[in-house]
Amino acid sequence: MTAVRVHHYSVDPANLEQLLARRGQLIAGIRSGFPGLLDTRLVRLEDGTYQDVWRWESAAQMGAAFAAAGAFPAVAETLGLTHDGTAQSGEIIDER
Repeated sequence: MTAVRVHHYSVDPANLEQLLARRGQLIAGIRSGFPGLLDTRLVRLEDGTYQDVWRWESAAQMGAAFAAAGAFPAVAETLGLTHDGTAQSGEIIDER
């Protein structure tokens, strides 16, 4: 079953371009080391915060990538540009 990881965070507007660049590098690095990342979506919500959704082929593939996240310097570099972050994982049960 397809799995998702949803991050919600704030970004200082002065850091947005840098966040986008680092996020792109992070996604490329994760894809090169771990199979199963289907797509990502970064949404600016109307309150000015961001929702970052990563969709994976399976919960096992997502779990393997996140278990190794500490070995990717790009994770800390990217998250360092955010604040007030939360994250939740789930499974997609219906998609139309």
